[in-house]
Amino acid sequence: MTAGPVKAIWSPCVKVCFVDPAEGVCVGCFRTLEELARWTAYSDAERAAIGLDLPGRAEAYRAQREARA
Repeated sequence: MTAGPVKAIWSPCVKVCFVDPAEGVCVGCFRTLEELARWTAYSDAERAAIGLDLPGRAEAYRAQREARA
């Protein structure tokens, strides 16, 4: 018996991997350390829900950085 095709897992990764230690998020994709570690274990629905939060996280992170400058 042969396995079917492997389903690709969606990822918001933009290949800019740097975790801000103060915030605990990757400043490329804005996933948390826990999310990065568990990404392949999450269901498609869990990954999609996280994906919906990422633009807001990015906006909040950038606003906070601007406020500190």
